[in-house]
Amino acid sequence: MDMLSGLLGGFADISLAQLVLVAAVALLAGIIGGVSGYGSGALMPLVLVPMVGAAPVVPIIAIAALFNNSGRVSAYLKNLDRRRAVIATVMALPGCVLGAWGYSRLSGAGAAIVIGTMLMASVPLRRFARRRNWRIDDRGLAFGSAGYGVLVGGTAGSGVIMLSLLMAVGLEGAAVIATDAMVSIGVGIVKVSVFGLSGVLTPQIIALALLTGLVSMPGAHLSRFIVQRMPIHVHTAILDAVVLVGGATMIASAFR
Repeated sequence: MDMLSGLLGGFADISLAQLVLVAAVALLAGIIGGVSGYGSGALMPLVLVPMVGAAPVVPIIAIAALFNNSGRVSAYLKNLDRRRAVIATVMALPGCVLGAWGYSRLSGAGAAIVIGTMLMASVPLRRFARRRNWRIDDRGLAFGSAGYGVLVGGTAGSGVIMLSLLMAVGLEGAAVIATDAMVSIGVGIVKVSVFGLSGVLTPQIIALALLTGLVSMPGAHLSRFIVQRMPIHVHTAILDAVVLVGGATMIASAFR
């Protein structure tokens, strides 16, 4: 009962309209993520930062992503590449601990700069990898995953790096989405644990994370129907524009 009261107290400073907006964007992000492999880490900061500030955003998304990625894995389980998932997860975990710990020491302005920069950098990075048609072996996946772990531990929206690595190793379509989701669950558990031990998690963070995660979780299953009616490049083009504008806005706000 005390835990429930604490969670409900986390919504005390947030209006009903804001909660509805968070839920709507979370569902949209879950659907887009189920189609393109990312979405929550890119879209949710645009709603959450003006509401609660930059610093709580990564912990909120880290918890919510456990639900969101579980939905993706269950939706595309038959396409999961278990061997690549194990390689990437094991190599990413040490860096994830370091990145999450470093993030917990950032100021609000520092967090805004990190998040905004990572969001903006994710767009040309993905396009560059696609144009070059990169292909790497499992060793390259392992080394790349180690660097990805540091970034994903301390930033939101960096999931595009793992997507690029998995595509570079030869995975396509639903296999990329499912494998990325499984890796994200592994590093997500570590991130949440580090944030908890660092004292970063507050009732407001946990409450918003549960709302975001539970609402976004069905999105992966809804995406299976939408993907047959709307091309992936339409989602990607819209998301790229939102990410670039949102990232620039957050960086600018850090210098005000």
